[in-house]
Amino acid sequence: MPQAKVLDPTTSPVAFFGFELRRYRQEAGLSQEKLAKLIGYSLGTVSMVETGRRPPTEDFVRRCDEALGAGGALIRIKEMIDNVAAQLPAWFRPWAEIEQAAETLRTWEPLIVPGLLQTADYARVLFIGEPRATAEKAELDVAARLERQRILEREDPPMFWVVLDEGVLSRRIGDEAIMAAQLDHLLKVARLPHVTIQIVPSDAGSTVGLLGGFVIAQVRGLANTVYM
Repeated sequence: MPQAKVLDPTTSPVAFFGFELRRYRQEAGLSQEKLAKLIGYSLGTVSMVETGRRPPTEDFVRRCDEALGAGGALIRIKEMIDNVAAQLPAWFRPWAEIEQAAETLRTWEPLIVPGLLQTADYARVLFIGEPRATAEKAELDVAARLERQRILEREDPPMFWVVLDEGVLSRRIGDEAIMAAQLDHLLKVARLPHVTIQIVPSDAGSTVGLLGGFVIAQVRGLANTVYM
């Protein structure tokens, strides 16, 4: 039998839920397969939630909490996950869940650094520049963006393939120090084995990609999903 994967509960609220779910399951003396049968979900779903690769649904959490006798502990963690998600715009939350579960993310961006690769200062300048922005709202948005980025730090991060237009590197967002730190961050992240960053040179001229950026997410067992 393969050794159970080591979980890091500090990487995200979803990872913390998975860590606690495994702990309660093991204390109950149940295998993933037996828990799956008890709650009426597939073994794959239990495994993906437990390893932080899929956010748990409200129904899944309720059934696990009852089956494992967690006394509402798993439900409270789910509420924490929902509170973090509430910092994201309602229209964006479905994509954030797909992003969390994705095994591969491919993105093209012709104008700015993708959110998953932005520094806090770079993101803050973008948020504060939005209509009706306030400093308080911008800080909440920055915190939510940094939380999303933690998928790149977990033990089984998605493969992240980024293609940027060269103009992204020369478009100054904020002051020189902010931009310099952002470029340094791109260099640092590009060294990660699961991240590839490529640049389309300015002299490439017109391409269909100039019409706008997009991300393609590949999730096991589901059709590819595109965010534009």
